[in-house]
Amino acid sequence: MARDLREFINQLEQRGQLRRIKTLVDPDLEIAEISNRILQAGGPGLLFENVKGSNFPLAINLMGTLERICWAMKMEEPQDLETLGKKLAMLQQPKPPKKISQIIDFGKIFFDVIKAKPSKSFFPPCQQVVIEGEKLDLDILPLIRPYPGDAGKIITLGLVVTKDCETGTPNVGVYRLQLQSKTTMTVHWLSVRGGARHLRKAAENGKKLEIAIALGVAPLIIMAAATPIPIDLSEWLFAGLYGGSGVALTKCKTLDLEVPADAEFILEGTITPGEVLPDGPFGDHMGYYGGVEDSPLVRFHTITHRKEPIYLTTFSGRPPKEEAIMAIALNRIYTPVLRQQVSEITDFFLPMESLSYKTAIISIDKAYPGQARRAALAFWSALPQFTYTKFVIIVDKDINVRDPRQVVWAISSKVDPSRDVFILPETPFDTLDFASKKLGLGGRMGIDATTKIYPEIDHKWGEPLEPDTDVSTMVNCRWVEYGLGDIILDKVNDNLFGYDMRLSK
Repeated sequence: MARDLREFINQLEQRGQLRRIKTLVDPDLEIAEISNRILQAGGPGLLFENVKGSNFPLAINLMGTLERICWAMKMEEPQDLETLGKKLAMLQQPKPPKKISQIIDFGKIFFDVIKAKPSKSFFPPCQQVVIEGEKLDLDILPLIRPYPGDAGKIITLGLVVTKDCETGTPNVGVYRLQLQSKTTMTVHWLSVRGGARHLRKAAENGKKLEIAIALGVAPLIIMAAATPIPIDLSEWLFAGLYGGSGVALTKCKTLDLEVPADAEFILEGTITPGEVLPDGPFGDHMGYYGGVEDSPLVRFHTITHRKEPIYLTTFSGRPPKEEAIMAIALNRIYTPVLRQQVSEITDFFLPMESLSYKTAIISIDKAYPGQARRAALAFWSALPQFTYTKFVIIVDKDINVRDPRQVVWAISSKVDPSRDVFILPETPFDTLDFASKKLGLGGRMGIDATTKIYPEIDHKWGEPLEPDTDVSTMVNCRWVEYGLGDIILDKVNDNLFGYDMRLSK
């Protein structure tokens, strides 16, 4: 894996997946507009070397394709991510081995865990330059404002590090921060997140909460921090498992917190419980502006950074965005975990266009009537991140869940809405979903698009159309002989079939 952000940038450049922009650009709206167009075209990562108002270059769109995320995780194919998911499944819900092969597999994972333990760095690059006291000014950072209705400049890809004041257990999350002054920012996190729990505990104990923001880390560490993991597991350990070796950590200059030693910037500060300021509105992943909320105020007193640091950022919004591509990768990683929870599931997919979690398409190995409904209900309760999934579509195992044509065909040919659609009303819901009648409370829909069996249906199902096997094999062998060898069958322009696939505005 890339040890740090710079190494990953070099990898992208060597593979022709990075563009350096030397023209002067404005972090207010302009950078996001440029990046959004490149994202929608599946284009390269961008490194803006001349950012208005800052001496530091800005990197964006580094994780803008699934291919690049695989590279960041030392893999070449998306399917390889499921191998990593199998390790996580065994760690999250270990089962006693029953065979010698299972004992060997468990031993390999145990060895991987040992290799994944964080290491200590006593001469950390992230502390090569120290800024504190009256010299501290957050405006030196090339913070972007993505949308015209946004309340201000933001940090989006910072690792927010806090610690439980009683147990000492750290939490690493990726939360949005809004610039409030040259020394303060508000942090926006949900009440169920680790940072919010730590703040509540600090308040109960009459203490300030120490908080550090690590900016410009290896993408692999960001992926680990974005992974929903059990409370008692360490994000640093997960990052080590993702990359195959431990993350180098160092202690902050002024805080009792550990941060990645190879980060480009570290911001060190505290939160006084009860001290809040209005945060927002900002464009969010739903494709709309969110509301204004009173959020905890972070008072920073120290900035450390590497020599000639690089600032890494991104922004939310209607897909495709980097966060949506990251979610697709996490989808692959969590497939084995889901299979372990719901055994009949053969595959599942969270389409990016459905905001990466609003619609799930699940294939099952159907064996009995009513199984599709059972699988949908089991999915909703299998993992916390599926709590806000609004639609679940169940298809047969021979349907490719990642091919929308096959899925739409299954819905159209196998669903009777009066029988195969079921709705759960008034369930806990995402407060950012404006489609709900009441914010935080909404319905869910399950669609059984599997082939029906008795007693789900009382008549014979039609025979599926299949080509003659012998003729199909013969045509494969003679394809070049027909003079058709230049036609590549697995690369199809969707627009030829009535679609209008182009960049959205």
